[in-house]
Amino acid sequence: MGSQEVSTVDWQGKHVTVAGLGVSGIPAARALHERGALVTVVNDGDDERARAQAAELEALGITVRLGDGATLPPSTELIVTAPGWQPDKPLFLAAAEAGVDIWGDVELAWRLRGDNGKKAAPWLAVTGTNGKTTTVRMLASILEAAGLRTAAVGNIGVSLLDAVLGDQEYDVLAVELSSYQLHWAPSLRAHSAAVLNLAPDHLDWHGSMEAYAADKGRVYEGNTVACVYNAADPATENLVREADVEEGCRAIGFTLGAPGPSQLGVVDGILVDRAFVKNRQKQAQELAEVSDVNPPAPHNIANALAAAALARAFGVEPAAVRDGLRNFRPDAHRIEHVADIDGVAYVDDSKATNTHATEASLAAYDSIVWIAGGLAKGATFDELVTGAAKRLRGVVLMGADRALIHEALTRHAPEVPVVDLDRTDTGAMSEAVEHAARLARPGDTVLLAPACASMDMFTNYNKRGEAFADAVRARAETSA
Repeated sequence: MGSQEVSTVDWQGKHVTVAGLGVSGIPAARALHERGALVTVVNDGDDERARAQAAELEALGITVRLGDGATLPPSTELIVTAPGWQPDKPLFLAAAEAGVDIWGDVELAWRLRGDNGKKAAPWLAVTGTNGKTTTVRMLASILEAAGLRTAAVGNIGVSLLDAVLGDQEYDVLAVELSSYQLHWAPSLRAHSAAVLNLAPDHLDWHGSMEAYAADKGRVYEGNTVACVYNAADPATENLVREADVEEGCRAIGFTLGAPGPSQLGVVDGILVDRAFVKNRQKQAQELAEVSDVNPPAPHNIANALAAAALARAFGVEPAAVRDGLRNFRPDAHRIEHVADIDGVAYVDDSKATNTHATEASLAAYDSIVWIAGGLAKGATFDELVTGAAKRLRGVVLMGADRALIHEALTRHAPEVPVVDLDRTDTGAMSEAVEHAARLARPGDTVLLAPACASMDMFTNYNKRGEAFADAVRARAETSA
């Protein structure tokens, strides 16, 4: 199916099983029911919240089966699953045995776009291990600066189904896609797409790094204009080489160095385009200054270049790239400057929940007191510590798996002072900030970049970042 074609499905009387209540399952069940499908929702959980959600759907005439997400309902012709459900679940094994197709919420949104009579907006898609949300929001800001009707949707928290079926008409959508979502989206065909980077993540779900990379690479399938890859990450370029794209679709690289032909890069503090110009062998187009990127950390400049490449692939003028980057404000807890106290900067990057994200965060500063630790999710830290050792003034560790980081520091940075907080309560953050302040010197950065998940101590990374910011502000008040 070409990327501009709209799929038509006769839903009337079709038996569809929706796997999972929640952000994607409920809108999927409603949308299918409205189109005449006979919908059964299955859900593993049977708690108070699930029962309340089930009651709302049952009032519409939708069947809901709580506490049993493993059994394939009789007569099922299609499964629409929440993205987090693993491929080896008994429900899906039974579906495969019965020859029943499995779609994710992204696949359903792709199939239903244009279904309500609106023009189907093309998708500019972004995936990668880290940086997806920031890049998609940068892209949306650039598209808005170009006067286009757009929205940042997908894994970013705004339902794609709501976007494609709502009343708002869009010229183009900036779409964040996770590896889970791509796994269940076989017919997705984006206008252009980017894979920002690849590092081990979610391997328990995918089963192997190869399977994880293959699912990420699905974002390139059927692209019509541009496949954007990271020139510093050969794995992303390999995915482009393996993709089956529309004739005329181009491979476009981005680099923090001077760009070659068909690349975007950086020259003397300027973001430069040598891909979407008439003579890319001899010409380059200035897009923006590095100082227009907020914050101008190396990995965030890479995000900006990827967003600019997708926007340029869609025909956006250079001035809109500049204005969109200037207008962009990053989400909380992503290299967020909290305060300067006694010449020391305090930065919250609680969103750095894996080693790849933390590596990028540590690379943004010259002298760091690093606050780290939490749930390691099977990660190892030797490579991370080796790369950052020269930048570390000191380290403060907390959380359930802090010993793994401590051991890596002992092996690869034995001269760096380490404070090991034997605490996993939420109050540990205030003590961590106090210890970090004592280790820091004027000109240093105290950086919360945990390299771990937060759930051993906090509800989520947002709460962890808020605890850090609160502790920093309390210290600022006492030192004022």
